[in-house]
Amino acid sequence: MAQIPSIPKGTRDYSPEIMVKRNYIFDTIKSVFKLYGYLPLETPAMENLSTLMGKYGEEGDKLLFKILNSGDFLSSVSNNEIEERNIPRLTNKICEKGLRYDLTVPFARFVVQHQNEISFPFKRYQIQPVWRADRPQKGRYREFYQCDVDVVGSDSLLNEVELIQIVDEVYRRLKINVRLLINNRKVLAGIAETIGASDKLTDITVAIDKMDKIGAESVNAELREKGISEESIQKLQPILNLQGSNEEKLNSLQHILQESETGLKGVEELITVFQYIKELNIATDIKLDLTLARGLSYYTGAIFEVKAKDAEIGSITGGGRYDDLTGIFGMKNMSGVGISFGADRIFDVMNQLDLFPKDTTTTTRILFVNFGKREEAFCLPLLKNLRDQGINAEIYPDTAKMKKQMTYADKKGIPYVALVGENEMANHTVTLKNMATGEQESVAINRLYEKLK
Repeated sequence: MAQIPSIPKGTRDYSPEIMVKRNYIFDTIKSVFKLYGYLPLETPAMENLSTLMGKYGEEGDKLLFKILNSGDFLSSVSNNEIEERNIPRLTNKICEKGLRYDLTVPFARFVVQHQNEISFPFKRYQIQPVWRADRPQKGRYREFYQCDVDVVGSDSLLNEVELIQIVDEVYRRLKINVRLLINNRKVLAGIAETIGASDKLTDITVAIDKMDKIGAESVNAELREKGISEESIQKLQPILNLQGSNEEKLNSLQHILQESETGLKGVEELITVFQYIKELNIATDIKLDLTLARGLSYYTGAIFEVKAKDAEIGSITGGGRYDDLTGIFGMKNMSGVGISFGADRIFDVMNQLDLFPKDTTTTTRILFVNFGKREEAFCLPLLKNLRDQGINAEIYPDTAKMKKQMTYADKKGIPYVALVGENEMANHTVTLKNMATGEQESVAINRLYEKLK
């Protein structure tokens, strides 16, 4: 007996039912991106390893899926090199390409490669899968989708405001109740300077970013392990625990960071963003969170994170400002800001809270039952007419038993079934069955579209 095929660990099949829901998310996000003037971009699934390597740190390099060269990939490798088992050296000889790890580095490569063809500021969105050779576990996959939106070539804070508006609009349309957390890396740098630990900025941000997961005591223990003095840790506590409205926190920060030029610059940026937001009457709950640091070190200004209020699932959107996106490829001082929507986590939230519109699981609006060749010939023009008017319609392809055809419609969640026999053809009518209620009615052919619409 043949073995049943399977798929690699960390990957998933998406059934038609799931794909309809996923496409609802993608289409909603994409429509908002386009509303704000962002244009679509796609990059290849594979990039040259020279593009990918060294951009994600040592651990990230280990998680890259590398692709063997075509043909005899061992032709340039000696037996001694094979026996030495120097994996990095062997990899360089037998692999020239790899699957993309994220959408940001390929985007940076695209901007540098096509800089003479691009009009700046350049606003792009990208919705594509990425691959990471990670250990599969719940919520962590080797293949998953990212929905990125970025603008590069402008350091205006209007871009940050626009991204906040995009977040507000996307989650309003998806009906997810969210909180948007915002901070600024300049403020974090100012805090590190104020407590006398400027040289430990990375250690501080990595630790405090875990505050909501491990708590203050564990964060402080990690800070001590990183060599940060007790005096600095004690100075940090009241800053991270600032209370009050966003405006009150910013006023306090202006006083606390008065000796830090960088810190005050970050506060000024946040004040500007919040002033714009106030004028726009944005409905999303927006909170200044001084423990928000975001792990990626290339962020240099505003940083964002979005969490669902009614589901425990972590961040579902995140991003921030980076001053030198393209610097890794030699094109300096190209500032940008962007965010990424986590489609998989958004899907889980909407499933958990039952937020998908009921008709998103239905691709077909009406099924015509197949009674035979004469009936087929009568129904085909009706089908074409409905499709021309935007109604998803199909006919059962075989003259099968009625029960089988009805079961097909039921399993696909098709809401209406059309029965067309001798009487219906003679009277130019359709017997329309509502699959939810079981009710049947005779509908004139010229009224069928209005009934289904």
